[in-house]
Amino acid sequence: MFSISLRSILTRSELQKEKAKDYRNVVVIQVLIVVFGLILAEPVLEDSRSEVSKLIITIFSGFGALYAFLLLDMLRNFTENKALISVIFIVLVTIVLTGILAEFPYYQIIEVHNRQAYLFTLHGFLFPIELTVIGFAIRDIFSGGFLTSDKLWGAACVFLMIGISFGSLYDLISIARPGALGAEIELGLPNYSECVTYSFSVLGGVDTGLQPVRLVRNISTLEAVWGNLYGMLIIGKLLGLPRQESGEKAA
Repeated sequence: MFSISLRSILTRSELQKEKAKDYRNVVVIQVLIVVFGLILAEPVLEDSRSEVSKLIITIFSGFGALYAFLLLDMLRNFTENKALISVIFIVLVTIVLTGILAEFPYYQIIEVHNRQAYLFTLHGFLFPIELTVIGFAIRDIFSGGFLTSDKLWGAACVFLMIGISFGSLYDLISIARPGALGAEIELGLPNYSECVTYSFSVLGGVDTGLQPVRLVRNISTLEAVWGNLYGMLIIGKLLGLPRQESGEKAA
């Protein structure tokens, strides 16, 4: 399934349509993850073992697994490096299966003795994958000479991915140093949800009222600067491009 790169079998026009579809699919899941995490996180924060929390964790985990493999599908539009795609595929499958077997709220097949190290390992492998996809997507958005739908969806996708990936980074820091966000929160989905909330608050310029450690504050500053810079660059780039119809049609 993943041994053939889409770039080698699709025309430029077909590739643009495929990228636009993949970007759109990822954006939909990103919006669901963010909205779901922001609105429905309170029961999980209060009691992660309640029946309502178990249902929320199950649904959220499903969104997370789907999001991971949509990122992989999108990556296949950007590179013909079969080794890179294969490695990321194997890592994602391992992360998803391990997470289901050890974290599924209704049963637990794998018993984790050191949950802190376990969570740090999972997120430690996932975060570089997110950065890799962001790098390829940004390169794709800033390439080409026409304004096409895939670039618009791609711009939205990368912005949301920045917020989610920084949330993953804050979660990593919190796992290594519990309470780093400025509050004692249960590790796992409760902490991750709060980290994503904090990340999008930073991007949106909203004061969360939290008092995180200096490392998190410094990274928050970098995120805010990067988010604003990305917005200015992407607006300048897209506004300066002619529409596809005004130039030569893609081959």
